[in-house]
Order: sequence, then C-alpha cells, then structure tokens
Amino acid sequence: MRVSRFYMPLLRETPAEAQIVSHRYMLRAGLVRQASAGIYSWLPLGFRVLSKIEQIVRVEQDRAGAIELLMPTLQSAELWRESGRYDDYGKEMLRIKDRHERDLLYGPTNEELITDIVRSTVRSYKELPRILYHIQWKFRDEIRPRFGVMRGREFLMKDSYSFDLDAAGARRSYNKMFVAYLRTFARMGLKSVPMRADTGPIGGDLSHEFIILAETGESQVYCHKDLVDMPVPEAVDFDGDLEPIIRQRTSLYAATDEKHDGDTFAQIPAEKQLAARGIEVGHIFYFGTKYSKPMNAKVAGPKGEDLLLEMGSYGIGVSRLVGAIIEASHDEQGIIWPEAVAPFRVGLISLKVDDEATRKVCEDLYGKLENAGVETLYDDTEERAGAKFSTFDLIGLPWQLIVGPRGLAQGLVEIKNRKTGERQTLPPEAALNFLTRKS
Repeated sequence: MRVSRFYMPLLRETPAEAQIVSHRYMLRAGLVRQASAGIYSWLPLGFRVLSKIEQIVRVEQDRAGAIELLMPTLQSAELWRESGRYDDYGKEMLRIKDRHERDLLYGPTNEELITDIVRSTVRSYKELPRILYHIQWKFRDEIRPRFGVMRGREFLMKDSYSFDLDAAGARRSYNKMFVAYLRTFARMGLKSVPMRADTGPIGGDLSHEFIILAETGESQVYCHKDLVDMPVPEAVDFDGDLEPIIRQRTSLYAATDEKHDGDTFAQIPAEKQLAARGIEVGHIFYFGTKYSKPMNAKVAGPKGEDLLLEMGSYGIGVSRLVGAIIEASHDEQGIIWPEAVAPFRVGLISLKVDDEATRKVCEDLYGKLENAGVETLYDDTEERAGAKFSTFDLIGLPWQLIVGPRGLAQGLVEIKNRKTGERQTLPPEAALNFLTRKS
C-alpha cells in the first residue's frame, strides 16, 4: 500500500482525553476515532490490526475443536428473564424496545442465546460434547468509559461456550480452552499468566483470568515469577489428556487482587515473588448447570434419561487486545507491533521521491516485496525525511527499509528493526532477501 493512497490521519499532538499510552498512540497513529463516549470507529490501520488478532483467535479456537457460528447483537429479553439475569445484570445492559414494544437488549454476552440454540437443536448425548464460538460486537454501558478501547462500551469479543454431559467432560472442555488461550496470546507476542479469578455476573465456581503484565495495567496481580516465562505448549493433542499442562500452570501461585492471599504468597521465596500491574485479556468460566437448569436445556442420556447440560463460557477481548498489546509493547517514539499482528510488516521509506535512482529502486523493492507476500507500506510522499521517520516509529511497523541517494551512491539501502533499533546496510537485493526470508 502506498502512503499517498492510504487513509492514515495522524495527530501530532496528544488529545487531552487520552490518559494511558495505548489510548494516546491509537489516536495519534490513526488507528481509531471516538464516535461517542466509549465507542470507536476503527480506521484502516487499526482495522488491519484488529483483523490480524481476530484471525489468530479464530485459528486457535478451530485447532482446539471449537466450531464457529454467528449470533446477533440484539437478543430477546425473554431469554434473560428465563435465566433470571435480566433484572440482576444491572445498568450495564442496554435495554431497548422495538416498534411492537417487545423488550430487547444489546448483548453483553451470549450464555442465554447459545443455550436456547443448543436446547432446541441437540437432543441426544451422542451429539455431545460441543464447543461453539463466535466473534461479535458486544455492548456494556460502563458508567465511566475510559482508557480508549481498554474500557469501552462497545467492543469486539470472542466468546465460546461448551456443552457436556457431566462435570468431568466439562472440565476437559475447560482445559481445551485454557491451553488454547495460552497458545493464542503467545502467538501475539504476549506472555500471559492464568490466575484464579472471581466469576462475577457470569457465575460458577471455577474461573481463570489470563493476565499480561504491563506497568499501566488496571489490576494489581501477584504470582510466582516462573509462570511468566513458562514455555507455551507446542504440538498439542487437544483430544488427549491436558491435565499435566493445566497442573503445571496452576501449581504455582497466581492471583488477582480480589483473590490474593498474602500469607500464601509470603511462602514463595522472596526472589521468586512478583507483584505487578496486569491487564486482563481473557477470562474462562465453568458454571455447570447455572443456565441449563432454569432454561431446561437437556438431552437424552444413554439410558433414555434426561441429563442437564454442563456448561462453560470463554471470552477473549479482541478489540481490547489491540490496546493491551500497545501497553505491553511501546517506547517513547510510539507503538512496537509484534510481527503477527502488525498492520504492515515493512515500512518502505523513500528519502527523496524526486530522485530518479531512488524512485526506481523503491518501486522495484515495493513490487518484489508485495509479490513475495510481504505486506508493505510504501511512503512515496514528498514529506521531509524526519517526519517520515517519526511517522513510521509512531505506527510501529516491525521493519523499516530506508532508501536514499546517499546510500544508493554506495549501492546500499538501510534496514531498521523497530523493536531493537538495530540498523544494517545492505545492497537492495540482499535487503529484499533478508525481509522475505523472515516473513
């Protein structure tokens, strides 16, 4: 994509309302624009990141055996009355009426709707277990939406739901999502720590939050330091026994402030104690028959008996992850995107667009990078060099490929690694080979 044709409205000054790093950089780098309090339009650069994150989440859900569908944003209030949550949920739920005075709500989550779908379509134990998921916009009317997409009112979420015949089966489904989450966040360049957590309005008695550590995190967290760098499971057999992985991750202390036990934490050797700030990026729950019982969601068992479905739910804040990644990966110049979620992998910078030799080399490199499948943002504008460097540092693409007359006089171009700041000069073909080999 050529910068001259791309839509990337940057801000040189930090908006007064932006209180945290991710909000400041998302506005300045032209990722989002606020439509109203806690509601954002996703501009092209931000939408590319959002789509990359969404696809990683989708791939790992599919790998774990979950099946994708799509449920609507608006739900019938009758389902929520049936479960008993309509009045209990509070003012965070946006309640509306249609022209026929029927009560609707903008879904903050989908336990009721998915339970209704399954109870009306699944009749026999032979059709279980099942894990169903979708990636859909949600709405929760936060009293004080702040911190940009980190605590907005409208947000994109992956929520999956498991249905099993008994508690043992439900635990196996829970374990699948637990491991899938570890893999999902690792693929985004994040180190996530699962921590025992409160179940909140979802319910149940087993729950883990997946926390990434960041100085600007909203939560105080406590854990054993070994959990932070524990290797992520590779080549997982999701139909096998995942308990050893779960035990490895849960045998060491890890708790959010709500679940923190100071006495237990004090028993950890001092050099292994970690008290830090963290950001929740995922939350999983096992809640048994909390929804299936009031909604009469049953299947016929092996002996013809009625069995209530054992359920769990599993959420990932897809849009929230955009902000969380920035909070965990930035410097004073701007964002530092992990390669897997970067809107473009390479920023090609022409230092002198009216120089014929520079233009020719840039066009050649741009064409070859694009043909090799390397997503490239080519700055072909007449902006001064310093401004171009500031822009590409701000938007945080993993690699910068810099071409100018002075280097070309020696037959060289420059490559800069955004994360490390390391620079190297190479002939154009060698630079091309370097960037395509790493893609």
